[in-house]
Amino acid sequence: MMKRILPFLLAVLLSCSCSTLSQINWDYGHLANAGMKAATAASITDEQVVELCRQAVAYTDAQTPMAEAKYLQRLQKLMSGVSQVDGKTLNFKVYKSNEVNACAYGDGSVRVNSALMDLMDDDELFAVIGHELGHVVNKDSMKAMKRAYLGSAAREAIFAAGGYGQLAGTILGDISEAYVNAQFSQSQESRADDFGFQFSVDRGRDPYGMCRSLEKLNDLAGGAQSSALAKMFSSHPDSAKRAAKMRKKADQLTGQETTK
Repeated sequence: MMKRILPFLLAVLLSCSCSTLSQINWDYGHLANAGMKAATAASITDEQVVELCRQAVAYTDAQTPMAEAKYLQRLQKLMSGVSQVDGKTLNFKVYKSNEVNACAYGDGSVRVNSALMDLMDDDELFAVIGHELGHVVNKDSMKAMKRAYLGSAAREAIFAAGGYGQLAGTILGDISEAYVNAQFSQSQESRADDFGFQFSVDRGRDPYGMCRSLEKLNDLAGGAQSSALAKMFSSHPDSAKRAAKMRKKADQLTGQETTK
């Protein structure tokens, strides 16, 4: 285990200048804890990740204002009949936020920002949630949470150097933030698009909901309201092709000619 801890600690040390190192009053308790996290993150079980998701969501829920009741009522009505995905019981909440975003955690928690609900009609919102659930079904969310956990080890190592406030006490918040802002690969996003499309169609929603939601988010990317959900498009040059692919799938399903 020590062989696995040392490379991580070495990386942390090398990120600092020699003059900085000489002035650090190391908190070796937190430093050792960071090393343990780095050593165990790769081998954390799915059950442990689910529990980590549950704790991170509970922490974020406690720190985040909830939207007006009408938002949750709309979301619950929209998702009625969808109670489980990949064997996980779903639970929904709506955050009051101007950031256009949504996230599905590996424990079945789905969190949607009010700004996203304001932007999307019901079919588009349903597709976006389907896309997020696709990441859960495809295990992308589990991998992202593991990366967020590993990232927290680096943050705690920084806290071990002192002068960064009570970072260790908000480690769940750091993990949740890292998870929400995680960027998936192009192939992961494409598979989640496919899942969201089929998820919508299978439940009688407008097959064009997926492509319209992607087109709206693509237009939003880089603008004043750009967020983690929107910014993922700017990092992928083929983002417009994703929307076009979903429109083509809808055209094929409905028998219409491709217009985009």
